[in-house]
Amino acid sequence: MTLTTLTAPKAANRLNQILETVSLAHDLTRFPVNVERLALDTASVFGWKDAVTEVQSADIKGLEGCLLPNETKSQWLILYNGNMKSQGRVRFTQAHELGHYLLHRQQKDSFECANAADMYNLSQEEKDIEADADRFASYLLMPFDDYRRQIDNTVNLEVFGICANRYGVSLTAAILRWLEYTQDKAVLVISRGGFMRWAWSSASAFKAGAFFRTKNNVIPIPLNSLAADDSIKIERNGINVAGKVWFQHAEPVMSLREMKIESDQFDSIITLLILPSVADVWPLRFNNLG
Repeated sequence: MTLTTLTAPKAANRLNQILETVSLAHDLTRFPVNVERLALDTASVFGWKDAVTEVQSADIKGLEGCLLPNETKSQWLILYNGNMKSQGRVRFTQAHELGHYLLHRQQKDSFECANAADMYNLSQEEKDIEADADRFASYLLMPFDDYRRQIDNTVNLEVFGICANRYGVSLTAAILRWLEYTQDKAVLVISRGGFMRWAWSSASAFKAGAFFRTKNNVIPIPLNSLAADDSIKIERNGINVAGKVWFQHAEPVMSLREMKIESDQFDSIITLLILPSVADVWPLRFNNLG
């Protein structure tokens, strides 16, 4: 398999097959993935000569990670920000940079990656490359078949917390993995200081109009929401709130389930909204189009 034929799913699947084989043969713990060790062995897996030879912590202010070549591009170095508080974020960043090495190193000489909030300033091509590396990291750290077995039919922040611990990733990363494939109408909102930092919707929620355009917009957290209630720091199972609290065009009788975890360590609130399967919160004028 050559570099030009690799995609994020194919590359992650190839490495996961090897990790699965090795873990079974030697009775080793399968998860979480040791990305640093894997990165150093990746070139030999694909038969490449320009290997990743170092994975290091560094003081790279304003960045989460980097992939850098030596002068001849015969060796590569992965750096990750040593000031990141979350080991899950460290692991995901390492996997993200490994994704750049596998998928993109013929397209650019180096990669300097900031956090998701700074992606708005990138060109569309750069955004696509960053999203591709994120996709690889997600598939590598949380293989679909294994992940799906962990979720079963129960969806709440307790279950996602268990997944985060299993795969050694952040709670946010574990929820985003579910949002990639679920048929449920669900929206993840990350907020700070009473305002949304960013939000992500499942495909079915987006089609129903349940999304927030946080790019270049200042969107306050609804006053009557669980997220805005300072007296409740954690609600893993969720409570029912009126759909109109979050989506003004929702039917008056519609309710949704809102879950919340307030993180003092990261000074942010993680909110997960689960809408009914029949929910439609588009403004009326959109419903009448066509």
